[in-house]
Amino acid sequence: MKKVKIRQAKNEDLAALTTIYNQAIKARQTADTIPVTTDDRQPWFDSHQQERYPLFVAVNENTILGYATLSKYRGGRAALRNIVEVSYYIHQDHQRKGLGTTLLKYALLAAKELNFKHAFALLLDTNLPSVYLLEKFDFVKWGHFPNVAKIDGKICGQFYYGKHL
Repeated sequence: MKKVKIRQAKNEDLAALTTIYNQAIKARQTADTIPVTTDDRQPWFDSHQQERYPLFVAVNENTILGYATLSKYRGGRAALRNIVEVSYYIHQDHQRKGLGTTLLKYALLAAKELNFKHAFALLLDTNLPSVYLLEKFDFVKWGHFPNVAKIDGKICGQFYYGKHL
């Protein structure tokens, strides 16, 4: 993997982040099925501009290669304040080069520093590369919602993978 710097996302990164997310939609690696615009993604971006729920980008020579987020789980429910959702997306040209490992490791360290006690990830049960990556970091399957998603006429389920930090 090339020399990668991980930093907080800036508003000028939003177009590249949207492109990466749209690649995931096209590859059927997310439950969204319709491409999004930067305007669609602005509220999501804004929600990650706070210290407790950051958005990290992996950059090489001013090119964004991927990103990871820490997101609220069931916001407003105090009993669940110590759990955080971890998400990551890698540009299609940079997948399977170790970048997911780098981003997930960074996000989990940040989650610990932010005093989260548990982390989880939601993913389609057909997303085997993410299953492998999460298990590499000792995430375990906490739940499975079988046959709840329909993408391109095909039925699949959703996994909850989690770990205690």
